[in-house]
Formats: sequence, structure tokens, C-alpha cells
Amino acid sequence: MQEGQEITQVIVDLNNRIRTLENKYNLLGERLLVVNQNMIEEYKRLLREMKIINEDLREMRQETMLTQDAMRNMVKEMELFAKKEQVRVLEKYIDLINPMRFVTTEEVESLIIQKSAGVKRGK
Repeated sequence: MQEGQEITQVIVDLNNRIRTLENKYNLLGERLLVVNQNMIEEYKRLLREMKIINEDLREMRQETMLTQDAMRNMVKEMELFAKKEQVRVLEKYIDLINPMRFVTTEEVESLIIQKSAGVKRGK
């Protein structure tokens, strides 16, 4: 009988070990499922962030191109500005003409009136 009890005890012990292993296996499966779900969520989050980063990068490239175009246009406009030598030539002409010696219409009329009054007195 003792032999039967030992066999029963071994079977009960093996049965308990099998249940423990099954529980560990089930728990491991649940943890694996949670890890997989977390990985999927993280993957989706990373994809969203990458899309946002790509959109930002595309916008920055467009803005950079617009800035470069604007700078090229500014350089072209600046090339049309007068050079130092051209300004010096203009200064020489202005000095020769000396617009400060010019008279206004009122001054000419005043001079004419004064001259005509002087001519009338002289006669």
C-alpha cells in the first residue's frame, strides 16, 4: 500500500508542478500579449511623429527655397544700384551745374520788375 501512496503522492506532485507550469505559461502569454500591444502602440506613435517631422522638414525646405529666391532677387536689385564711380561722376556733374545758382520763377519775376523799374527811371 505504501507503494500505491508513493505513486499517488508523485502523481499529485507532478500534477501540481504541471498546473504551476501552466499558470506560468499563461502568465507569460499574457505578458507577451501586453508587450506586443505596447510595441504596436509605440510603432504607431513613432509613425505619427515621423510624419510630422517629414511635414516640418518639407515646410522648412520650401521656406529655405523661398528665402534663397528672395535673396537672389535682392542681389539682382543690388546689382542695379549705382556704383561708386557712377556716383562720383554724378557728383562732378552736379558740382559743374551747381543747382544752388538756379533761381525760382518768383525770383526771375522780381528781377524783371526791378530791371524794368530801373529802366523807366533812367529814361
